[in-house]
Amino acid sequence: MQYVSTRGAAPILGFEDVLLAGLARDGGLYVPQHWPQLSADDIRAMDGAPYHDVAFTVIRPFIDDDAIGDAELRGLLAETYAVFDHPAVTPLRQMDSATWLLELFHGPTLAFKDIALQLLGRLFERILAKRGESVTIVGATSGDTGSAAIEACRNRDNIDIFILHPSGRVSEVQRRQMTTVDASNVHNIAIEGTFDDCQDLVKAMFNDATFRDDLNLSAVNSINWARIVAQTVYYFVAGAALGAPDREMTFVVPTGNFGNVYAGYVAHRMGLPVKRFLVASNRNDILTRFFESGDMSMAPVVPSLSPSMDIQVSSNFERLLFDLLDRHGSALAEAMTDFRASGSLTAGGNLHVLARHLFTGRRRDDAQTLATIRAVHETLGLLIDPHTAVGLGAAAEADGAGKTIVLATAHPAKFPDAVEKATGVRPALPPRLADLFDRPERMSTLPNELAGVQEFVR
Repeated sequence: MQYVSTRGAAPILGFEDVLLAGLARDGGLYVPQHWPQLSADDIRAMDGAPYHDVAFTVIRPFIDDDAIGDAELRGLLAETYAVFDHPAVTPLRQMDSATWLLELFHGPTLAFKDIALQLLGRLFERILAKRGESVTIVGATSGDTGSAAIEACRNRDNIDIFILHPSGRVSEVQRRQMTTVDASNVHNIAIEGTFDDCQDLVKAMFNDATFRDDLNLSAVNSINWARIVAQTVYYFVAGAALGAPDREMTFVVPTGNFGNVYAGYVAHRMGLPVKRFLVASNRNDILTRFFESGDMSMAPVVPSLSPSMDIQVSSNFERLLFDLLDRHGSALAEAMTDFRASGSLTAGGNLHVLARHLFTGRRRDDAQTLATIRAVHETLGLLIDPHTAVGLGAAAEADGAGKTIVLATAHPAKFPDAVEKATGVRPALPPRLADLFDRPERMSTLPNELAGVQEFVR
């Protein structure tokens, strides 16, 4: 498998180089040259299979045989998912006759990011050791990616990791999961700005060729293709458990950066029958506005009860737009340049029609989010986090969706204030994190200014 940049001007690379590069040299994102296909029998065989076996079937076509052989890949996957608290890794919970929650929060840091990043850390370590190289990872987080990346990379040889988060705009649990990690290779930076500012700083560091080469930068955000393919697995797991490939279903994905729902799109391109993806947004609703009207216009980021979705520039949307533009890199590059210059991207021609064929957007504000958390607790005795509540609330509006799978992206204890406000019950952290608020924090606060951040990283 070879990989191309969405902007068409970067070298074509194999999996190892794509993993280590993260962002392409032309500022684009790497995608596979073609979509591998899984047969109906392949998908049927996933029902009831161990998670790591399904992961092997899905991920194997994307990794060169000479990079990682079958036996080694199987071993890495078995080791990765052995650290999850639930034996099914991503269990399904039935909510009513047509709706299921896909619980993605049973990993070390209680969020769906663990599912990809626990594998990513092991892949980095294996490939860097083989090459005798080291990397400096820089990443931006709206809350969950940072803690999952730090947990995956802490104390690993040949890796230094710098995570930027928006100061005061993540939950206290999210922040402490990052800043209380005592490892010499882990560095937390609180940026005086929004998540979009953090993401822009990371992209600017990658686009500074000298800085990138001097420090051998690499990425763990969902700009890294390996993140996407690892997240594709649980769509197949859930789909097969509920009747795929003989039944199609709707997936409801609370998202801000579009990476999680794009992973579902990859599964669909590989052969998973999907009726619709419902993209669930909070009041920072740039994605919903695009799917409603074809207009993607940036607006100020407004803090919400679901902070991991407080985003107005959805990086992974570029990957979908690349396909909608028939994979014309120059057209995509022009569209993204115009978007960053004007703050608006209008889907000309039939782009919006193509997108609407598979995607629908819904938005939920904070009051609706609290109401959903409260209703789920009152009717089922279940606590859910605000991001999952955005998804469940959106699913309730999806007429004719048929079997519906809502992605539950975080443990309620990561957002205890919102859950307690809605239900009067403060969710407890698992015993292994019970002393989180007693651990000392380590972080540096920096202004939203590229030169100062680069100096700090150097």
